[in-house]
Amino acid sequence: MSGKLYGVGLGPGDPSLLTVRAVEVIGEADVIAYHSARHGRSIARGIAERYLREDHVEELLVYPVTTETTDHPGGYRGALEEFYEEAAARLAAHLDAGRTVAVLAEGDPFFYGSYQHMHKRLAHRYETEVVPGVTSFAAASARLGRPLVEGEEVLTVLPGTLPEEELAARLAATDSAVVMKLGRTFPKVRRALESSGRLDEARYVERATMDGERTAALADVDAAGVPYFSVAVLPSRVASGRPEPVAGRGEVVVVGTGPAGPLWLTPESRGALAAADDLVGYATYIDRVPERPGQSRHASDNRVESERAEFALQLAARGRRVAVVSGGDPGVFAMATAVLEVASRKEYADVPVRVLPGVTAANAAAARAGAPLGHDYAVFSLSDRLKPWEVVARRLRAAAGADLVLALYNPGSGSRTWQVGAARDVLLEHRAPGTPVVVARDVGGAGERVRIVRLADLDPAEVDMRTILLVGSSRTRVVRRGDGEEIVWTPRRYPA
Repeated sequence: MSGKLYGVGLGPGDPSLLTVRAVEVIGEADVIAYHSARHGRSIARGIAERYLREDHVEELLVYPVTTETTDHPGGYRGALEEFYEEAAARLAAHLDAGRTVAVLAEGDPFFYGSYQHMHKRLAHRYETEVVPGVTSFAAASARLGRPLVEGEEVLTVLPGTLPEEELAARLAATDSAVVMKLGRTFPKVRRALESSGRLDEARYVERATMDGERTAALADVDAAGVPYFSVAVLPSRVASGRPEPVAGRGEVVVVGTGPAGPLWLTPESRGALAAADDLVGYATYIDRVPERPGQSRHASDNRVESERAEFALQLAARGRRVAVVSGGDPGVFAMATAVLEVASRKEYADVPVRVLPGVTAANAAAARAGAPLGHDYAVFSLSDRLKPWEVVARRLRAAAGADLVLALYNPGSGSRTWQVGAARDVLLEHRAPGTPVVVARDVGGAGERVRIVRLADLDPAEVDMRTILLVGSSRTRVVRRGDGEEIVWTPRRYPA
């Protein structure tokens, strides 16, 4: 009869933090296995030492490499794969002999743990139990005396080995975070925290619950002395509270939320919304943003853009961090222009203003339909509230005459009902009746509907303010694929 395999979580380092079940399993096991570097010293064995028996059979699993420098023909990955296979075979020999094998793992066996490589090779062949352990980030939070997450906050756990830009994007987008595997990655992690605007919040914990434990503000840590067994922590923003506003330190960030919900939001924008003291915007767009404790929300009607912009700048002048929430991309018929226009006044010249891009409706609708914007295209607003219709019509004729694909924003509303028909008639002066038109409504929303119609058949009654129109050029094609779906695409090549 085969023996049983155990993956035993030892916790973060303090032997007294082993669970009762971990102590039981170690005490009952025939074989104790643990990993180490080539020097032969095992942190895992040191944690569990007080619970070992003299008659335990000990299997030391020594890594052949600890850095990516190796002369193995398969490189670093090949060297490790060969080691894991050999180590699993050694443990399998004990299990086949009927011995119980406990593989020790610092922290939790399934949290960046070496045990998982044995589990993947053996658990399908032998009876197996995994004993969870206290993770290093849980210990770090306890040592800092700071909650990690509260309420609806999201915790992100990242390995410091990720590329710097990926680290920065994920740190900007989350509420709370833990970055593991520091050591040599520390300078990169520090730069990522700084570029994501989170460095001042970051805390450093070294060897939590072990001898030599240290905590500090991460910005004050010397990279030269950072060991592998250390973590960076961004604690709960709720628990930390928001800093008091200081005149001269405020800013306005104009944030594009994309055409619909959170799936369309960039990490940079998500981070700016989370960090803001105040959200200012049209109520429909403000409602897309999750509520956060300590954050003020200032929703208003869609027709007071200048007033909204000035209010945001006034808040920022008093030291508030303000996010002006815009749909789509804030620079495309949206709030960026309104904010920058007011910010150009002398009294707001010293208030920092940033604009963060978002997925705009034209790109979202084009992606749903295929690739109608694959060649040159022009973007128009059909609204004549801010410019005369004569200007709109003249520009439509010019773009249509140039054979550009057209993206038509703000095509109609409850009070503007004739513009779509008028635009259709202007375009038919230059385009064939069968020119494909993508009629996309509420892209990304619950009421999404994307259709392809002929230009001559475009019905103004089916168009409202939540609709965008993409009018093809003479080269735009509609193809029905094998599943019956129609796709629209505009070739990238144009005839000479």
